[in-house]
Amino acid sequence: MKKTLNINIGNSIIYIEEDAYEMLTAYLSEVKQYFARNADNYEIVTDIENRIAEMCAEILETQQKQVIGIFDVQTIIRQMGSVSDFESSEAEALGDRPEGQQGTAYGHPYRTVRRLYRDTDQAMIAGVCAGLAHYLELDVRWVRLIALLTVFIAGSGILAYVILWIMIPRASTKTEKMTMRGVEANLKGFADSYLDPFMAESKGFLAGFFQVIGEFLNGTGRVIFKTAAVFIIVIASICLIGLFVMLFVLMGIWDADVANYFPFNIINEEYFNPLAISTFVVGAIPLLALILFSARVAFSSREVNKTLSFILLIIWLAGLAPLIVYITRISSEFKEGAEYAQTAELKNYPEYVLTVDRTRFFSREDSLSYSIDAEHYRGKRILADIDDEFKAPRNVSLWIEKSGNGKTLLVQNFRSRGKTFQAALKNVQAIRYDYQQTDSLVNFNPMVQLSKDSRWRGQEVTLTLKVPVGTMISLSWELQRYMSGNIYWDCENNPAHDGYTQLIMTEEGVRCLHERKPGNEE
Repeated sequence: MKKTLNINIGNSIIYIEEDAYEMLTAYLSEVKQYFARNADNYEIVTDIENRIAEMCAEILETQQKQVIGIFDVQTIIRQMGSVSDFESSEAEALGDRPEGQQGTAYGHPYRTVRRLYRDTDQAMIAGVCAGLAHYLELDVRWVRLIALLTVFIAGSGILAYVILWIMIPRASTKTEKMTMRGVEANLKGFADSYLDPFMAESKGFLAGFFQVIGEFLNGTGRVIFKTAAVFIIVIASICLIGLFVMLFVLMGIWDADVANYFPFNIINEEYFNPLAISTFVVGAIPLLALILFSARVAFSSREVNKTLSFILLIIWLAGLAPLIVYITRISSEFKEGAEYAQTAELKNYPEYVLTVDRTRFFSREDSLSYSIDAEHYRGKRILADIDDEFKAPRNVSLWIEKSGNGKTLLVQNFRSRGKTFQAALKNVQAIRYDYQQTDSLVNFNPMVQLSKDSRWRGQEVTLTLKVPVGTMISLSWELQRYMSGNIYWDCENNPAHDGYTQLIMTEEGVRCLHERKPGNEE
């Protein structure tokens, strides 16, 4: 069994085997001795030690082990390069490299790999454009020009910049800055970085302003951020609980009849439960991610686990896909339209009273389903709750026009939508609408009823009442409230007909019997 040592390198505690430690110590001594002649020797050696500490941490995490062995140290030295390799590369740089040989790192061909970071050393705002310029090997001025031009494309450039600001990490360590510029993180790379240092450009007023803001956020602003994060956690948690409650309701756990309420009665019965689950996932995953991110801001400096983030993204996409499919299918069922009309002749009277009939219409199947006993309900009426916006949209309209043949006619137009004309016509036939005439009193139902198991597909009824010239009409305020069409709120109220608007049919069309005078507003 090999002896294990506990060492501190690059401000990191590393467990290492004794023989590996001896090899690493000899390597660092050689490095320190070589760079001792350099004015920046302390900084260079410190950066090299920090890089070695990073490589050790990567090895331990990748290989899922606790101790660095001699093979690991050999791998690190091979990647960092030895002093003898470094000296030979310097000789090649002075002209000793054979003609035609490609760029090498210590005698071995290599290809630098760049990584995308934000370069805050050359930032105008957050270093996004400077980081992209390094990654794409372009002049930063061209990248900034392109970014500026995209701002004028409906402001998309601003949104893209903010998203990249959030997604792209900042190059904070020396290794990250070298990798960002395509410089190998080895002995030669660290030495060259001090010969050609990464100098910050003049940031100007804008970058200076953001720097001040950043310094504020690191101090007093951090308290504000934590307070805001706690507030976001509370709000997002409440919304998440609300989504759970909504899911339970839609699944029929608390209300089995929820599918018959508008707008849920648009959804096909076989789609209802999968669509409810997909909607919950699409809404809940972003809320959960927001809670986790806010919790990290408020209570921890550790990043959210990347594996967890990836799993949440996969779950969200898995919920989004069926949601799009079901919405597309339901939308396709509104593609075609169908309509039919029927005309009924009403008995002529010199004056008509038009009002709302809230009596709910029941089919034979409804009567059996609700156990409605005709004897028990004799002389009684079951009224519809027309104030409930979730029963159905306001889909009945009434228009009053002049009759051309001296007869009183009621024209009923029934309309609906469907995936095909045949389906739309079937949906039209599912409409149940009723009105009642008792002498000169005409009661209109303010709602469209649908037959059993029918889904809402834009069903609506348009009523056109055609009356002869000279006919008086008393239009109840309640009817005008619940049915669209002709609106006559500008007519003068008649105390003798409280609650009604009085109209008269003329050659030019329907008119108020008593016009509201200017200055006589209520």
